[in-house]
Amino acid sequence: MTGAVLGADGLRRCGWGDSSDDYRVYHDTEWGRPVHGDQALFERISLEAFQSGLSWITILRRREGFRAAFAGFEIAKVAAYGPEDAERLLQDEGIIRNRAKIAATVANAKAALELPEGGLDELVWRFAGDPARPAPRTLGEVPAVTPESTALAKELKKHGFRFVGPTTAYALMQACGLVDDHLADCHARGQRPR
Repeated sequence: MTGAVLGADGLRRCGWGDSSDDYRVYHDTEWGRPVHGDQALFERISLEAFQSGLSWITILRRREGFRAAFAGFEIAKVAAYGPEDAERLLQDEGIIRNRAKIAATVANAKAALELPEGGLDELVWRFAGDPARPAPRTLGEVPAVTPESTALAKELKKHGFRFVGPTTAYALMQACGLVDDHLADCHARGQRPR
């Protein structure tokens, strides 16, 4: 499996992070950096659910469309969506038009509103990985599921969240900085603030 690759700008990145301009920006400025706040985490959970079965670049390139369609991922607004909103979203070419994933996003907003004190941020961050875990040297060493992601998925489901299996939960953990899966030689490795 491939290790970090040298980009045209002279920086070493995880291989996927140098495969397009969109990925390069996302890799260098966002992926693996800590995300806090219920709204920001709700957006990431929603996008990871829509990504299920698709490539991340498909979601990344439609991110602004998703933000427009889902009221900037304001949890209370999305939780209030009804059947007419679902029908409107099924016609929205700016997003992935999947009835089950749209319904899950609305259900997840309702579930987020019902969380106890501390909300979604506290729930998600309870499952942060061990920061002392050795850095992967190749993409093949990066897991798709971990005990932490399995536990996070189980906890989210317990609270009524949908489309949050262990693999989706691990992708969320990677994207939101709960783990640092930048490869050992990647310039972004260890750059996440605590």
